[in-house]
Amino acid sequence: MNALATILEVRGLSVSLPIGGKLTPVVTDMNLSIARGEAVALVGESGCGKSMTARAIIGLPPPGAEIAGSIVLKGQELTQLTPSERRRIGGREIGFIFQEPMTSLHPTLSIGAQMTDGLRYHLGLSRTAALERARELLDRVGIPRGRDILAGHAHQLSGGMRQRVVIAMAIACGPSLVIADEPTTALDVTIQAQVLDLLARMREELGLAMLYITHDLEVVADFCDRAIVMYAGDRVEDGQPEQCLTRPRHPYTSGLVAAIPRMGGTSARLSPIPGQVPPVGAWPAGCRFAPRCAIADEICATRPVFDAGVRCWRPLASPAP
Repeated sequence: MNALATILEVRGLSVSLPIGGKLTPVVTDMNLSIARGEAVALVGESGCGKSMTARAIIGLPPPGAEIAGSIVLKGQELTQLTPSERRRIGGREIGFIFQEPMTSLHPTLSIGAQMTDGLRYHLGLSRTAALERARELLDRVGIPRGRDILAGHAHQLSGGMRQRVVIAMAIACGPSLVIADEPTTALDVTIQAQVLDLLARMREELGLAMLYITHDLEVVADFCDRAIVMYAGDRVEDGQPEQCLTRPRHPYTSGLVAAIPRMGGTSARLSPIPGQVPPVGAWPAGCRFAPRCAIADEICATRPVFDAGVRCWRPLASPAP
């Protein structure tokens, strides 16, 4: 990757939270980079650390969190900034699209008030100029009657319309990076496709670097350039989405692929991964997936290094069934 095109560079990122009176790791040794115009996905089950990684990047970790490692945005080390500097950089350079648009939009403030707040704070626009910019943004994301929408409230909009408003707010200040945290989870299949098409168009038109958080590998294959698979706070595989879907190297990735429902198959039976993700604070000392892995052996009691795109002592060589 051309270093000059790199928007986000994360190295050795670890996040620890105060749990039971002590700091407990919830994300460890995360590395990722995203270039201008590139979409990178964080994939994994709930509780694997995807959203916590995103919150550390954007500067909104939970209270008491301890962040270690490096987060560089357009050449600037974010971990060295003061909280006020971080908020200003984050709001201006990083857009965030939340999972549930109804909870990310304020129920009692008008759409116009919410959209113009960031424009006035970060870009210094007057109220009139901010409202005009907000109308332009709504038009750009495919929302007609911008003036009426700006005067209305979130409960008056459909789920798809609310998510379009959230996307418009995320790109309002001209960010370099947009983080989308499960942005289509609460939407029906048709609206999901429309929102993903819109995100793809915005990425292409604006040259955005995008971090896409999801549990859906098939969506990743259609939308993203690279996929980083996470398990128990750890990066276990990194590769092109097509490779992860058809030739997964980590047993956990293979299990995710095997659990995807398929149309037209000979059997409707899914193949779930046995067991559960170990809770935070109870991770195995060696490979964290070993207790659920069908091919684990004695060496898996020690922690494997991340090598050639996979963290596994016995990476798979053949396509998943």
